[in-house]
Amino acid sequence: MKEALDKFSKQAATYKKFRPTYPAQLFDYIYSLCTHKNTAWDCGTGNGQVALELAKVFNKVFATDISEKQIHNAPRKENILYRVERAEKTSFPDNTFDLVTVAQALHWFDFNSFNQEVKRVLKPSGIVAVWGYSLLRINPEINKIIDNFYTQIIGEYWDKERKHVDSRYETINFNFEEINITQKFEIETQWTFQQLQGYFNSWSSVQNYMEKNNGHNPVTRLMEEINPFWLNSQKQIVFPVFVRIGKNVL
Repeated sequence: MKEALDKFSKQAATYKKFRPTYPAQLFDYIYSLCTHKNTAWDCGTGNGQVALELAKVFNKVFATDISEKQIHNAPRKENILYRVERAEKTSFPDNTFDLVTVAQALHWFDFNSFNQEVKRVLKPSGIVAVWGYSLLRINPEINKIIDNFYTQIIGEYWDKERKHVDSRYETINFNFEEINITQKFEIETQWTFQQLQGYFNSWSSVQNYMEKNNGHNPVTRLMEEINPFWLNSQKQIVFPVFVRIGKNVL
């Protein structure tokens, strides 16, 4: 089995503060596919934002992550049970969940082992939904600067798993009866210059860069390049969301 990778414990607080939140339309669409809404598992829960949304609809939500610090920073609610466990081998009984979700984390997993584990713990006809988001878009001038930073400055510092995000998870083995999704989802938000900077600082590639370059933070230079094009106190930020959803057919 692939080694479990914990890439976010050291910046857990930053991750929680600056990560974008997913659109309500995405959750509504996923819920519409669920026959029952009793028990859900949010795998790779990170800062717990998806678990918190699921807890509004499901009677009980289990949320797991290999990062103890991430779990510590996650929001508490009486029907959410947090556990530090890896995705591919859990302590859950067979046929436990009506829904399994993975948000912006699937690329870190051992895909074949995770598929087997989901098939084991998901109820017959249960739903598994995995999603992520692509590189943020702001305006043509700033997009060009971000694209250059993403590929030329820190490109070599991305972990190899990042390629699956770039390919919108289409290269990942997904052993479920896949549901054709025609609806388009986006994360839309308004950010200040400081929020944008905080988001870039939460990137694992930035942390990798700093480790290998005597603590030098490449985001400082990036923000200097973006600054002349910012102008307003806030700007609209758009993250294209990609989704794969399947049904557990035995």
